[in-house]
Amino acid sequence: MPRSVETSSSSLTRRSSRRAAVAAGLATLTGAAAAAAAPGGQPAAASSPGPVSSGWTPKKVAINRADRTTRNPLLSHCIRSGPLLFLAGIGGWYPEDRAEPGDARVQTDSALKAMRALLEQAGSSMANVLKVHMTISDPNRNLPLVNEGYRGHFPDPPPARSYSGCGVDEQGRAHVLIQIDCVAYVD
Repeated sequence: MPRSVETSSSSLTRRSSRRAAVAAGLATLTGAAAAAAAPGGQPAAASSPGPVSSGWTPKKVAINRADRTTRNPLLSHCIRSGPLLFLAGIGGWYPEDRAEPGDARVQTDSALKAMRALLEQAGSSMANVLKVHMTISDPNRNLPLVNEGYRGHFPDPPPARSYSGCGVDEQGRAHVLIQIDCVAYVD
């Protein structure tokens, strides 16, 4: 047998074995998630066949802030998919909440309080936040104030965090200095 055919055949066997191992791992993970979610630890009934789809419920559910009406039909405040929550950007200032916009510290604190309320409404908490992303107007000037407003909102270990900067006129509304979104999980 030529060497190239032999190598191809062993390569295909390794690839098949890896695929089988990944499929078995996914089936185990989704089965464990289904058992944990079902009362009494019994696996929940699968909604459809297949290793991934059997334990990931709900697929996609919108959760909107109780203190707001969704003004834009193109947006959801939060999406839950399985045990994960994806929160949309929460601005640091809304005129209906506070007459004055405040500085970046005040806006960060306000946005994180709104985040906490939405997480709790969705059955989670600040302790379950995995990743935070912030869009900060003029970060060279505002990042120290953002850090002051951020401090104390998350228990240890804090979530992974990143930020991007923009001009003060690029947040979508006048006087908004920060917008914060996150990914969290539900126990």
